[in-house]
Amino acid sequence: METPDLRAIRALHPAWNKGRIFGPKRPLKPKHVWAIRVRLELAENHRDLASFNMAIDSKLRGCDLMRMKVVDVLASGQIKERASVLQSKTQKPVRFEISEGTRASLEKWMADELMVGSEYLWPGRFHERLHISTRQYARIVHDWVTSTGLEASAFGTYSMRRTKVTQIYKKTSNLRTVQLLRGHTKMDSTVLCLGVQLEDAWAIAEAIDI
Repeated sequence: METPDLRAIRALHPAWNKGRIFGPKRPLKPKHVWAIRVRLELAENHRDLASFNMAIDSKLRGCDLMRMKVVDVLASGQIKERASVLQSKTQKPVRFEISEGTRASLEKWMADELMVGSEYLWPGRFHERLHISTRQYARIVHDWVTSTGLEASAFGTYSMRRTKVTQIYKKTSNLRTVQLLRGHTKMDSTVLCLGVQLEDAWAIAEAIDI
């Protein structure tokens, strides 16, 4: 009697990555940004609307965004038009604009009773957690994306970083501007962020005659 080859027998479990999309997360399109904003406004979700707007404006990594403090955006009782945050990865400050719409949403959120006495801009719900964790932020971004019917696996927290600079690049073709806004030390990082091929970057540079 032959012994069956047990190594050839495998349970029929679906692949863990079935249906998932890998690679750089896509930036949101303007229509997606507005769709998310409208939904958050209708739901009167002041925290998520303010954090969504700030994520788009600041172009910060999730860890840096969630660690923002009230003093980063507030001065003399007024929301700043520009802010500066020290990046945890590079230990270098990056400046960014706070648009009018973002300032308005921040004012509503900071007037919320949940913000009373909070040092952090996005306080955690538990006493041992001073601010929202990056994992919780990822879940929040997932909810934003799926609320518009988009494929969740194609977008993530990195999408928030890429959204505004992608539109800036499309309208200006100015890589240096994007580099400064993202706080990159190398142009290659900017190219990778935008999903632009390095050859395209050189073609743009060579087309400029000074």
